[in-house]
Amino acid sequence: LLLLCHAEEAAVIVSGLRSTDVFVGESATFTCELSPPGVRNVQWWLDGTPLHNNLVTEISQQDGRIHTLTLNDVACHDSGTVTFRAGSLISSAKLLVKGIAL
Repeated sequence: LLLLCHAEEAAVIVSGLRSTDVFVGESATFTCELSPPGVRNVQWWLDGTPLHNNLVTEISQQDGRIHTLTLNDVACHDSGTVTFRAGSLISSAKLLVKGIAL
């Protein structure tokens, strides 16, 4: 009698968020890749405030592995720390929104 046990594979961050600088009115995109695919309880935050999918904040995933946050038409007050959480995994990066010199 042969019993096969499949321990649930622990999720890991394959590639984390990278800090980005953009100008006012541009879009900022953050990407985090997880393994294995299908990790649940995924949440995005900006300076401790949870983000939700809407016209300004686009949250998507591809193949259950690549999680993407796009902040559209950013303003100076959007500068801060973007955080991605998936269960106990956390990745953070800085968003710097630069004004346009007149």
